Amino acid sequence: MKNLGYNLLKYWVKGGLYCYFGKVKISGKENVPKDKPVLFLPNHQSALIDVLLLAVDCNRKPWFLTRSDVFKKPTLKKFFHNLQMIPIYRIRDGRESLKNNDAIFEQCAELLEGKEAILMFPEANHNIKRRVRPLSKGFTRIVFGTLNRSPELDIQLVPVGLNYKDSQSFPDQIAINFGKPISVKELYDKNDIRSSTSIVKEAVSKSLKTLTTHIEDEENYEKIISRLNAFGVDYLKSTEVNKAVEEMGMQKTTIEDKSKKNVFAILFKHLFTLLNLPLVLGWRNWVKPMVWEPEFTGTLRFGYSLLASPVYYLLVFTILALVFTPLTGLCAVLGLVVFNWLYVKLS
Repeated sequence: MKNLGYNLLKYWVKGGLYCYFGKVKISGKENVPKDKPVLFLPNHQSALIDVLLLAVDCNRKPWFLTRSDVFKKPTLKKFFHNLQMIPIYRIRDGRESLKNNDAIFEQCAELLEGKEAILMFPEANHNIKRRVRPLSKGFTRIVFGTLNRSPELDIQLVPVGLNYKDSQSFPDQIAINFGKPISVKELYDKNDIRSSTSIVKEAVSKSLKTLTTHIEDEENYEKIISRLNAFGVDYLKSTEVNKAVEEMGMQKTTIEDKSKKNVFAILFKHLFTLLNLPLVLGWRNWVKPMVWEPEFTGTLRFGYSLLASPVYYLLVFTILALVFTPLTGLCAVLGLVVFNWLYVKLS
């Protein structure tokens, strides 16, 4: 029954994600080992929606290391546990709480020894900027601790690049790039933990910087982003974008300017807004003001859409069925669903 509930929720969320995103482009899933312990290590730009995208499309059923503050309510704690979420404690949760991580690391070791998959964000925080931030050593503590218990274990680190077209806008697009697995035991020397930590972190960071857009120059970050946007680069193609960034740094101007306005797209957007006005107003006036950080924009918009859209469709059907006929209501809703799908996919 537990697996049934998990799978039903998984496919409902997956269906919602594929309707929410105009394009979900996945590459490198063949890199994910199916019979070895795996630690997924993605970059982190867009809060919970990063987790959802990987949960439904990674070829495994991973456990998730999640910030501990979401487990404070007892009712949600059991629900999150059923979703295979594990609390991880940070300094902001109180210095005393950090000792709870010892038990968490033990649990992770047991999972990896059982050849399970775990997902955690090595940057240890989220940020909307298109760059790979310095990695925390938390994931190395987990894998090194596990290898100390089971030296023969072939733990595989799988870096994952998440590339949003624009995580704050709708419709959005996403490219998910699974990198080549990194075997930890080949890089780990139990007699030199410091050096091993640096080597493993560097290997993961280097891979992530090819799997997603990485702008190294923080001082000129906004200028570089403005130029990339003006040139109309495709952020779903991280290799091409990183090449463009490199050319900018070399003062080259060989990138073709692709920026242009599309009158049809503007009209299409206005029609979408009109046909879905109650949903749009609910987002703008109720949900959007609750967004406390830009990284949560996509997550809250998706959650709102996933819950509110079926209610809106049902309301449209009910009103038209009562005023006209059930067939009229059904045809109108089907037409609205098709139009919304086309708007998302063609925008």
